[in-house]
Amino acid sequence: MEQRNWLELMSRQTQLQQILDTNQYTERFGLALSREDAELLTEERKKTLKKEGRVEFGQGVLPKIIQVFCDSCYITQDNYTDTLVRLQEIFFLYKNEMLDEITDDELLEFMKEQFENVCFGDLDYLESTCLNIFAQAIRAGYSGFTETQGRNEWAQFDIVERWSRELYLQALERV
Repeated sequence: MEQRNWLELMSRQTQLQQILDTNQYTERFGLALSREDAELLTEERKKTLKKEGRVEFGQGVLPKIIQVFCDSCYITQDNYTDTLVRLQEIFFLYKNEMLDEITDDELLEFMKEQFENVCFGDLDYLESTCLNIFAQAIRAGYSGFTETQGRNEWAQFDIVERWSRELYLQALERV
């Protein structure tokens, strides 16, 4: 039992340090995590992995999530930690939903592109619409994302009518 606790402690310390090391990169975007933030993210990671029935070896995906999303105009220091918690939860949920058919990098690329260009920073929309529809396509056998590495995939699956200039003018005519 002592050995297990020692290994868990060492793993936790390594994870904390890896998370804190991302500050060197993210500070240029005005974002930094405190030790308390890193501890919270580590605990949330543990809970999410257990909830989703997943295991991570090595560095884990959180430093990648941080690197991919830190330049978003929708993430500020005020919402940084909470956003990372949600992104981590969403990531693991959809790794399962997509039956691990998509690599971490492909999923992160898709998530970031949708977060920025379709969801405009709305995590609920990212989770419940964009990723849900994409996961359905992958479970149905779609594999085109391998050629694009997850980039520019959304347009062919987007079933939601967006506000365009023409749609806006039509709405004005009805008033």
